Amino acid sequence: MFRKMRRINQLLSDQETQDVLKRCTHGVLACLGDEDYPYAVPLSFVYFNNKVYFHSAKQGHKIDAVSKNPKVSFSVIDEDTVISKEYTTYFRSVIIFGKARIVQGDERTEAFMALIEKYSGDQPEESKQKEANSCMQSLILAVDPEYITGKQSIEFVRNQKRQS
Repeated sequence: MFRKMRRINQLLSDQETQDVLKRCTHGVLACLGDEDYPYAVPLSFVYFNNKVYFHSAKQGHKIDAVSKNPKVSFSVIDEDTVISKEYTTYFRSVIIFGKARIVQGDERTEAFMALIEKYSGDQPEESKQKEANSCMQSLILAVDPEYITGKQSIEFVRNQKRQS
């Protein structure tokens, strides 16, 4: 159903892929928007319990799109270093295919706390809890992955072989 990566030697391991998702702070959610035009929106997220979670306003293009068709892709770029003299970039990225849904109950609370911890982990616990308890104006959505691939540039692969 999902295409296998063509350059298999550049495939990241499952652990490396998860590390990228945990490390990155922003990604791009792509879905089917108005009049079936692709709609890709950058957003902050957390990778928690093997799912991608993000917050959203209760109304808008993103909610309309995923309500109409929950199939989405989500991508992050962990590294993208331009190497001018080599006419290339050294990159590492991840793409997820899955279905988006609005989360409720305990899952919402846990995902929201994971978002708070990722982006404001240095704040006092009392402040973080107050924020979690008071924030009901936004939705929390999950992307349940069906297929995940991580890829790195061939230069990273060559460098790893040299270090081995």
